[in-house]
Amino acid sequence: MGDVVRYDPSFARKSDVVGHLGLSPKKKLTSALRMLAYGSPADQLDDYMRMGKSTVLEVFRKFCRAIVGMYSSTYLRAPTPADLRILLHKASQFRFPGMIGSIGCMHWAWRNCPTSWTGKYLGHNRKPTIILEAVASYNTWIWHAFFGPPGSNNDINVLGMSPVFDGVLNGSTP
Repeated sequence: MGDVVRYDPSFARKSDVVGHLGLSPKKKLTSALRMLAYGSPADQLDDYMRMGKSTVLEVFRKFCRAIVGMYSSTYLRAPTPADLRILLHKASQFRFPGMIGSIGCMHWAWRNCPTSWTGKYLGHNRKPTIILEAVASYNTWIWHAFFGPPGSNNDINVLGMSPVFDGVLNGSTP
């Protein structure tokens, strides 16, 4: 919360002209995180958080911009050659030479799937499911994330459509 407030001063609590305090940073961040975590629509949060729909959407946009602005150079990037050297060295210590991480797919039930999309996202349990493919290293650093497109109801289909190996195949990987 402190990082976001420092990055974007609009998240700080301010007084209006008559001295009434505005929304707290915690309330603003909670509304943005609820939208991300639960897929809550903005107008649902106006009752729960006592914030107007337009305010919720503005806070959400600013929150996303702040996170990308603050953390993209460190966390939202591909591994550098220095990162790869560290990962390969650590993997060789664990007797996995040449491995930078492990790949896996997670199947999540999509409770708020739009009715018109349900058929495209049906999983093996006959409920709408979204698949996330991720590559993580020994220190739980996520180097790659890809959400499977509609109709990719199993891990092999997701891997086949994923850009995870594109850099290796076209020779652009360090």
